Amino acid sequence: MNSERKGFISSLSPSSSSSQSWCSHFWDSARRSKPLNTASTGVLTNSGDGLIRRLGLFELVLIGIGASIGAGIFVVTGTVARDVGPEPEAYMYSTCNAAVTLCFILAGLSCILNALCYAELASRFPAVVGGAYLYTYSAFNELTAFLVFAQLMLDYHIGAASIARSLASYVVALLELTPSIKGNIPSWIGHGSEDFLGVFSINVLAPILLCILTVVLCWGVGESSFVNSFMTVTKVVIVLVVIMAGAFKVEVSNWSPFVPNGFGAVLTGATVVFFAYVGFDAVANSAEESKNPQRDLPLGIIGSLIICISLYIGVCLVITGMVPYNLLGEDAPLAEAFTSKGLKFVSVLISVGAVAGLTTTLLVGLYVQSRLYLGLGRDGLLPQLFAKVNSKRHTPMNSQIWVGLVAGIMAGLLNVQALSHILSVGTLTGYSVVAACVLSLRFKEKSTTQGSAEWCSRWAEGVILLVVVACCGFTAGAMYRFGASYFFLIIPVVIALLALAALYLRQEYSGTDPRGFSCPGVPFLPAICIFFNIFLFAQGAASVLYVLLRKMPRRPTAITEKAS
Repeated sequence: MNSERKGFISSLSPSSSSSQSWCSHFWDSARRSKPLNTASTGVLTNSGDGLIRRLGLFELVLIGIGASIGAGIFVVTGTVARDVGPEPEAYMYSTCNAAVTLCFILAGLSCILNALCYAELASRFPAVVGGAYLYTYSAFNELTAFLVFAQLMLDYHIGAASIARSLASYVVALLELTPSIKGNIPSWIGHGSEDFLGVFSINVLAPILLCILTVVLCWGVGESSFVNSFMTVTKVVIVLVVIMAGAFKVEVSNWSPFVPNGFGAVLTGATVVFFAYVGFDAVANSAEESKNPQRDLPLGIIGSLIICISLYIGVCLVITGMVPYNLLGEDAPLAEAFTSKGLKFVSVLISVGAVAGLTTTLLVGLYVQSRLYLGLGRDGLLPQLFAKVNSKRHTPMNSQIWVGLVAGIMAGLLNVQALSHILSVGTLTGYSVVAACVLSLRFKEKSTTQGSAEWCSRWAEGVILLVVVACCGFTAGAMYRFGASYFFLIIPVVIALLALAALYLRQEYSGTDPRGFSCPGVPFLPAICIFFNIFLFAQGAASVLYVLLRKMPRRPTAITEKAS
């Protein structure tokens, strides 16, 4: 397979003929797609030098939970319930009081729609590594797949460095619970030194933690799965203890009124808490190491997401019932709520749960990155160094070490916390592409037919309609973000509905393997996913842009100079 598609690396080599032939070769490489029936060619999974199948349904569910629930479950539920204000840099908006529960329900339902798309593709594709990159390679072309990979790697590399620094800070905070240690640990050890040159900040503990997790992942998928399972179970147990302990301190009067600011505030809050569920897609990247991928992957994706939704809703109800939203703390609202009720021991459990949560999130993130590098190495889009699997440990050691090295350098030297806000926005584009892959692979015709226009195949027509839906979602999101009238919001929604009607009437859709999972409501459900994802993308992008503009140095005007 590698001899047939050398990818971008081979296409960038100078041609002996002319620049025209080089461009032609590059364009041919960029446009080709990967047939489904050859996706698993040459991959050894049960013996030899390939990955080994050791993950059952239980391990896959824990991978999804481990990736989705970090320390945020102890923080974001309270901050969204507390923060109020039109300032975009706040990046969190309150729905006031217990209505934050509706935010998590609404965001969870939208994530389930995305999970259904992932579940179909995970069940339909051969059980090899790749995830969203592999789906895009088969549904569209090599260029689009490589761009999806680049966006995913940008998210994962920055995210791993950011999470590692947060984990180091939580570990130091946990150690400082001992009176003899408190206040004696320098800030550059775990919390990070003061920024210099606006970018650099030394953190010694973060690279050490990344090194330890990289060694665990290189040791074997069974060993890393055991660590993830142990830490995830610990985290879930702590969350359940928090919910049960807090349930006895709930005052029902704190839930009234339930939705004081209306549905608009609920929708705005849902756009923020949506990112709390990000991570269930990690299950799809475990296909090559799953014992029964066609059955277990869809169950693992959807099952882990449902469990995460339930836990978030439980924590939301407890924290908003214990303390009025306007009295919640800033940095650790859940811990402070329990301390105010005389349950300080729960605060200690929350610190332990935060460490466990960040550990599993970081572990799964590093795991997914190495498998994506492995997939591109096999396809010839990256050097063959990344395609090698250790014959003894059955892990992609080269890819894993590279991933750990990049994250370690970034975590040890750079303050990436500000960049981490961009990651959630980028994740939505990946989800939108996956939803588009479901429809693209269901389109029956890819070539020009008598029933379609001469200049455009029926498949290309369908892709254009998906782009229209995405553009309408972006327009509606931008308008809503900047407070446009509902009259103007109706226009992109109506156009999107017309495009959806054309998708339904103009396209013929093929079925899927009856033995696997099939996404319901095609083409409606994937199209709704695309619209809502890009709707959220527009709001997040506007907030990030606003923050960046506010942080840029401003040139003094004549008025300010005169005033000074």
